Formats: sequence, C-alpha cells, structure tokens
Amino acid sequence: MLTVYHAPEPVDWANQRPKMFLAGSIDNGSATDWQAELIAELEKKSLPIDILNPRRKQWDSTWDTSTQNPLFVEQVSWELEGLERAQYNIFYFAPKTLAPITLLELGLHGRQGKSIVCCPEGYWRKGNVDIVCQRYGITQVENLQALIAKIVAQF
Repeated sequence: MLTVYHAPEPVDWANQRPKMFLAGSIDNGSATDWQAELIAELEKKSLPIDILNPRRKQWDSTWDTSTQNPLFVEQVSWELEGLERAQYNIFYFAPKTLAPITLLELGLHGRQGKSIVCCPEGYWRKGNVDIVCQRYGITQVENLQALIAKIVAQF
C-alpha cells in the first residue's frame, strides 16, 4: 500500500493516506541514500502511507540555486509544500554530512508536533540538534533502525 513520490512529482493530496516527508542529508547526492533504505524497510511492512522523497531522480548539482532557476524553484517549493502538508516529517542527519538545508527545515517545521528526528553520532552538529529536540519536545531516535521501528509503531 505504500506509495512513494519523488520530487517534483505531483502528490495526490486528496487521498486519505497519511503523508510522510523525508527531510534529511542529501548533500547534492553525496550522502548515502538513506531514503531508499528506509523506504525498502517500510515497504516490507505494507504500511498504508504515502512517502514524499525529496531526493530528485534527475538532480544536477551544477544547477544555479537561485530564484532565477525554475527547476530549483520547483524543487524547493515541492519540499516546502511537503513539509507543510505532510502528517509526519522525518529528519535524518547522516554522519559525516553537513545537511544545512535539513537544519533549516528542522528550524522551520520541527516544533509542529509531527516530527521524528534521527541524529546519529558523527553528525557535525549533533549537539545542536539534540538540544533543539530536548528543548522543544521533538521525538528523537539514535539510528536508522530505531527510526524505522518508531515509524512502524505509529501505524
């Protein structure tokens, strides 16, 4: 029953399945594809959810990241809409990545009461993420396996 939408595919917001946005380390494609690993594990559970995966299949890291580039505007707009409208926002900060956009997204959306954060040892700003989660009561887990278990427990 799990459906995956990749940016910038149109999302069927009208269906009744909960939506889950996967915010987290991509780092212009240099981060491990944790989204694929998470999705593969969730597919085994046959969860009745829609996954919004911002990892674009045709991303080009040479794109101009300005408002003058319609492909970039499309990407960022898709992500912002997903974060705003999804019932669950998952934040994963992969070790040895920077993930500055994920930090921005956590700051914008973490306090909405619909977030689960995974920030393993080795993420360069783990202390900051931990403090934010503690201060604002954001659910946090230590690793990808715990994240998967926490998501499955929601259903």
